[in-house]
Amino acid sequence: MTGTTHHRGTADLPHPTTADDAHPATTEDVHPATAEGSHPVTAEDVHPATAAVPAHPGLRALERRIGPAREHVLSHRVYGELTSLRRVAVFQEHHVFAVWDFMSLLKSLQRDLTCTDLPWVPQGPSVSRRLINEITLAEESDAFGDGYTSHFELYVDAMRRTGADTGPIESFVALLRDGNSVTKALKYADVPPGAAEFTAATWDVIAHAPLHCRAAAFAFGREDLIPDMFQRVTGIAGAQERLATFKDYLVRHIELDGDAHTPMALRMLVEICGDDREKWAQGAETVVEALRARQALWDAVSASSAGR
Repeated sequence: MTGTTHHRGTADLPHPTTADDAHPATTEDVHPATAEGSHPVTAEDVHPATAAVPAHPGLRALERRIGPAREHVLSHRVYGELTSLRRVAVFQEHHVFAVWDFMSLLKSLQRDLTCTDLPWVPQGPSVSRRLINEITLAEESDAFGDGYTSHFELYVDAMRRTGADTGPIESFVALLRDGNSVTKALKYADVPPGAAEFTAATWDVIAHAPLHCRAAAFAFGREDLIPDMFQRVTGIAGAQERLATFKDYLVRHIELDGDAHTPMALRMLVEICGDDREKWAQGAETVVEALRARQALWDAVSASSAGR
């Protein structure tokens, strides 16, 4: 997996992020003068993903352990079944909950790797602190069109354009805003059963797993998986205009996760686990369970799509 880091050009992508997108401030604001004695800002300072992922025996062992489970997910029949607009809508109605819980997993890492409380104090390893903030910036407020949006909100907008039912996810978020627990919101929002089970499994990791296990699930159960998985989904045919926003979302993830966020997530994991074999082993088991939950989610989507 580390050896399959994605390198894709951006010439044919609809919304490549430029320096101005990532840093709306002026050039003078982003790059202060480098007077004698100051440290010049380098490309790696601004974009840590440009640094190579360090080779580590823990990564190699984890990759071997999760390989079969990951291949089962990537070879699932659900990708080939996205042959009609209605089937794409069914996929979205389930998958949107994975998009939401991905944001919660991300924020749980940011909470533990940085200081998000008041009064502020320095917290977390410095490299991981920078990396998780870089990832959060794009996921929560990415440049899109003439403005900024979270990838979750972009996905829900894509659902509306497709004609998918956004009622359950909107009801779920409304219940959370009103102070209900995730468990209660999943119960009362009329969430598709397969999506509810998947989200409950992720939430159990968020609520109870140690930092290194959550970082492993984020790197290998989610971020490293997304580019390969979404490459398959972008092959959907028909109804191009109604699917345009969904395809923009998928292409953005392929670009961003493959070229930037996967290397960042792997570097974080190496820093967090270090040379602790027990942490690497526990992380691997967490990833395997996450991949099995994803397999079950795809099974549920496939079953719900049958005959549509």
